[in-house]
Formats: sequence, C-alpha cells, structure tokens
Amino acid sequence: MITLTERAAAELKDLIKSQEQGDSALRVWVQGGGCSGLSYGMALDSEAPDESDQVFEHDGIKIVVDPLSLNYMSGSSVDYVDDVLGGGFKIENPNATSSCGCGSSFKTDGAEEESGGGCGSCGSRG
Repeated sequence: MITLTERAAAELKDLIKSQEQGDSALRVWVQGGGCSGLSYGMALDSEAPDESDQVFEHDGIKIVVDPLSLNYMSGSSVDYVDDVLGGGFKIENPNATSSCGCGSSFKTDGAEEESGGGCGSCGSRG
C-alpha cells in the first residue's frame, strides 16, 4: 500500500485543480539509476491503469503503482516538504536501507549494487 500525508494530499488536490486534470491519478514508480541504484518517479496520469497496476485511494486521490515498483515501495508514504531548496514531493520508504542526500535515489537489501552515476541534484552526498 502507498499512502499520502495530509500535506501531500492537499498539494496534489491543488495541482490537479490548477492543471485542470480532474480525472488524473498520481502514478509512482521505481526505476534503475540514481546515485544509490534505484530512483523514484512521480507524475499525474490521466490514462486508465494497466490491468496489473495496483490502485490505492487516499483522501480522494488515486495512487497507481506497477507491481515491480510496489515490491520496492510497499508501505511507503508520499509527503510534501518545504526546505531551503524549495518545496516538493518526497517518498518515505520503509524498505530503503540507504538513500541519496537528495532523497530521490535509494537502495534496498534486495537491490543490486550498481550505481547510475549520480542523481544530479545531490552531487557527491550519496
């Protein structure tokens, strides 16, 4: 299951409304790359979910995750945070054993030890 914090849900509702994408869901995924080996992706998705996708609903917002990504992200929460670099969405993943300084790249116990060469926004802080 993937959940949203109250702040993330409010920010997503505002984003969906401002972009006039009332039927969109939040799609989250994991892909190879980043300085820790795996990285997160998120986007508003107006397409119908694939048959194999898992769909969760939190505070009226649909969250769509493919089965492979769910293996790495089960139990995660999407939050919205403000820091000195600005605001943005961040995934809190209980399955991550280490993560990059920017928070968008991570590694799990089952992940292979290959690196994508850096995520670009955190330099060598990984």
